[in-house]
Amino acid sequence: MEIYLPIAEMAVPWIAPLFIGTVVGVLSGLFGVGGGFLLNPLLIMMGVPPTVAVSTGALQIVAASVSGVVAHWQRGTVDLAMAACMTAGGLIGAFGGNRLFVLLKAMGHIDLVIALSYVVLLGLMGGLMLVESVRLILRMRFGGIARSKLHQHTFLHGLPLKVKFRKSRLYISVFLPLGLGVIVGLMTAIMGVGGGFLAVPAMIYLMGMPTMLTVGTSLVQITATSASVVYLQAISTHAVDMVLAALLILGGVAGAQFGAAFGQRLRSEHSRLLLSLMVLAVAAQVLYTLVVTPKDLFTLDLISES
Repeated sequence: MEIYLPIAEMAVPWIAPLFIGTVVGVLSGLFGVGGGFLLNPLLIMMGVPPTVAVSTGALQIVAASVSGVVAHWQRGTVDLAMAACMTAGGLIGAFGGNRLFVLLKAMGHIDLVIALSYVVLLGLMGGLMLVESVRLILRMRFGGIARSKLHQHTFLHGLPLKVKFRKSRLYISVFLPLGLGVIVGLMTAIMGVGGGFLAVPAMIYLMGMPTMLTVGTSLVQITATSASVVYLQAISTHAVDMVLAALLILGGVAGAQFGAAFGQRLRSEHSRLLLSLMVLAVAAQVLYTLVVTPKDLFTLDLISES
């Protein structure tokens, strides 16, 4: 049985988006990532227009992040002051990214920009994760694990307007969390990703936040920023497909439970290796769709003019 996606203007088997949502949910529970950076490329491969994939993917991120925020809030692992600074930057980045999104769409370049952004981001992230995981496995097998400092002081720590974040026991410039929030907001608006895979390492290695506070604090910012992106995209591009979002959310909720249960059986270095290989595979597939010559050039030309 097929369902019709009104905004995407396409009919697809209902099992397809449900399956994709489940897969991304499993990955989220298995690897501890939001999954937006894999969800949107998979939707694009399914035939969903990139603008609809980005806007609808942001809505799925909101639904997935809310439950995480509640859980971390109950555990006391949220630095509210840090989250407020990052959220302020995220809202600024989301608004600027939405304006850029609308401009690129009007120029007819948004699909290409989204695809290239995913190729570059997934390629770099997958490559770095692959090198790190292989190095960690080799160290554990042959030489043990060398202990090192989590973060190094750089010129960024000398920026003005320093404030105390008592929960995180940090005294840093407010420009650090604000700037990180702006970058994540831009990524959310242009690519439909939550940005946790960038924010969490930056909070640990750049700011020096305690690891136990990073995920919950990041999720607060991701929830607020993604919700603002969904609203801005809905009123400016009308590209949020509620039918598609409902199927993705339903599959994601179910898949996350299986992923979390199975993830407890995997060693962290092995899960990172598997995730890096999967990220690189998706990047390669997106790149392939950009460079391969289509079978029907006339059909492609009609689509580009619509």
